[in-house]
Amino acid sequence: MLILLAAIFVLHIIGIILLLVATIDNAWWMTDTISTDVWFRWMLQPNGVWNTTDLPPHYPTEYLQAVQASSVLACIFSILGIFVFVAQLFTLPKGERFTISGIFQLLACLCIMIAASIYTDRFHLDESGWYGHCFILAWISFALTFFSSITYFVLRKKTAA
Repeated sequence: MLILLAAIFVLHIIGIILLLVATIDNAWWMTDTISTDVWFRWMLQPNGVWNTTDLPPHYPTEYLQAVQASSVLACIFSILGIFVFVAQLFTLPKGERFTISGIFQLLACLCIMIAASIYTDRFHLDESGWYGHCFILAWISFALTFFSSITYFVLRKKTAA
């Protein structure tokens, strides 16, 4: 059981790291000379230096703020979930231990899914380029947080018996 708890803890930490990188790093949309995330746009200057600029004004502000808020909330929920996981190990009786952690992970899963889905549907529709590594990490972290939340709920059932 200790190995299983350690594996879940490591999975949760990996999910947090991926969420933070996806939210903070600057590569949701890429071209050869432009790198865009949910906060700024970087443009490669002729001298080889990256210059930060604001996002283009044609981006829908409401959707952009929804992507930003959902990404940040996913990070917050996942971080809260790891603290609750550790606290529940020592305070709650068997059968009730991992419910709250599973709920926080499920909320993080839903938030990052909302952020990535809105970004897919509303941005870069008429631009040429490709999705960067942060966008891909957002979807990978969606899968990890979903798997983690399901694991917490299944583990709760196992410890109840």
